[in-house]
Amino acid sequence: MADAKPKTSPKAIKFLFGGLAGMGATVFVQPLDLVKNRMQLSGQGSKAREYKTSFHALASILKNEGLGGVYTGLSAGLLRQATYTTTRLGIYTILFEKMTSPDGTPPSFIMKALIGMTAGATGAFVGTPAEVALIRMTADGRVPVDQRRGYSNVFNALARITKEEGLTTLWRGCIPTMARAVVVNAAQLASYSQSKQALLDSGYFGDDILCHFCASMISGLVTTAASMPVDIVKTRIQNMKMIDGKPEYRNGLEVLRKVIGSEGFFSLWKGFTPYYARLGPHTVLTFIFLEQMNKLYKHHVLER
Repeated sequence: MADAKPKTSPKAIKFLFGGLAGMGATVFVQPLDLVKNRMQLSGQGSKAREYKTSFHALASILKNEGLGGVYTGLSAGLLRQATYTTTRLGIYTILFEKMTSPDGTPPSFIMKALIGMTAGATGAFVGTPAEVALIRMTADGRVPVDQRRGYSNVFNALARITKEEGLTTLWRGCIPTMARAVVVNAAQLASYSQSKQALLDSGYFGDDILCHFCASMISGLVTTAASMPVDIVKTRIQNMKMIDGKPEYRNGLEVLRKVIGSEGFFSLWKGFTPYYARLGPHTVLTFIFLEQMNKLYKHHVLER
């Protein structure tokens, strides 16, 4: 019976396709990432907010930096996907297969959630250097020319950060980055299942693509609301500069205290619109690219 088992892609191919799918999706959503990062840094410290809304931010970037300006940091965004997504999907696949019982019964919901959180945190750790480069590259255009870091691409950013600030700076903000990944994975899993069930129970939906889309959008809303306070901490820490030899923030709690104290409690959700708008399309596009690559691989390699 073992011989009848259908051929599947090798693990390395699954990881490669996962990373490539994430990178493909990033090409489309990078401008939203840039706007989200700018919004989170807007009004930092005692400065007046540069941008009133996300749309104002986008219009200002297009006006001052041109169309190419919205794609600043694309190389870092692509490297983040190559490292974070590949590691996350790889760890998830390995753990999922390990936890599947010999008779083919998949892991329980709680176990899936734990696997997702573990995979997310591990991927976030591996992807932190690219994340630091991305935050800094997307933030550069908001400061005067003489204060800009001026990284030409992600590899130039990584090399200069290592040379000028030390190797450990590449993992600055690693804890909030991993915490965000855990929150996102947990919130997405729990809210998607609950939303889908609630929609089916309402009697207005069948178990079809419309139901899945609506459940995804509700899940995205919950995930965005839950993860944004952790995300702003990550953004501020990774972009901070040393002032008189001391860092702007000692830790994540100080970021939260300063943001709430000087900018208001709801400033923790600055950049909500682009963050939410990015989440849905990025997930959908990633799965579309992944499905297409798997289909082509199956047709041209496995079935030959």
